[in-house]
Amino acid sequence: MIDRIQAMRTFVRIVDTNSFTKAAQSLDMPRASATTLVQNLEALLNTQLLVRTTRRLSVTPEGAAYYEHCAQILAEIDEMEASMRQTTGLVSGRLRVEMPGVIANAIVLPALDDFHARHPHIDLAIGVSLRNVDLVGEAVDCSIQLGELPDSGLVARRLGVLDHVTCASPAYLERNGMPQTVDDLAHHTAVNCLSPVNGRPVDFDFEIDGGATSVRVDGFVHVADEIAYLTCGLQGYGLIQPARLAAQPYLDSGELREVLPRWKPLPTPVSVAFVKTPRVAPRVRVFVDWLAELFDDASQLNRDLSRVRQLLSGLQPA
Repeated sequence: MIDRIQAMRTFVRIVDTNSFTKAAQSLDMPRASATTLVQNLEALLNTQLLVRTTRRLSVTPEGAAYYEHCAQILAEIDEMEASMRQTTGLVSGRLRVEMPGVIANAIVLPALDDFHARHPHIDLAIGVSLRNVDLVGEAVDCSIQLGELPDSGLVARRLGVLDHVTCASPAYLERNGMPQTVDDLAHHTAVNCLSPVNGRPVDFDFEIDGGATSVRVDGFVHVADEIAYLTCGLQGYGLIQPARLAAQPYLDSGELREVLPRWKPLPTPVSVAFVKTPRVAPRVRVFVDWLAELFDDASQLNRDLSRVRQLLSGLQPA
């Protein structure tokens, strides 16, 4: 007898990912099993739900209507099961998340023991990269994203901002001198960081007189990885504008020196995005809430450290 709930989940995931293969992988089953489940479902309903060719996959009108009903039913089942588990304080399941390396290494990973203590039955699968993630197609539950989010079918919750710092190695500054103004950057070299959106070098940016100013600084090396970007700066290949969270240990040790401290780089918004559904899965909800709490704590710590640095440099606290 067909497992109708499993067949419905499989059908919904195939429509969401537009792929039998991706759906099967995300549900941890062989592709042949996904195909058989849908075929059995179509036989049970005596209706064709999907049109499959060697080049494309499409949903029939009957399949589209059935998809909407299935998605609602499955959401209600998940909500009911979650509410039953929550009576004992239990939230469980596998949670796939994606985040940039600087956020993972400086904020999230060091605090995971706290999340695990709160939710020991959630199994985390964390991907670390700057790439744009197709949450539906890759079956990722949520992702931490930098910058302004494009208009999409995702739900986004702002977590905070990521401060940056303009800096360089002492060796680079000894060879090229310390720039005194933003205009001096025309005579300097940068390590070019490539945008994960369009693959082009990202300009340096500064907040000047309350407005944003972008400055193109040429360089001979281009990287798309945060660690490589910081490493190139440490090696003296040019000026860099990394996240302060990543650069601060090297600024404290003297391996990097801050440049143009009067003109601060623009902060980068940080958000967590997840797919818009009638009901957010409990494992996603508790993780997003935990992230918001974590970023609040990190922001307060950064403010405290900033005051300490200002005092040590002889400045008055803001």
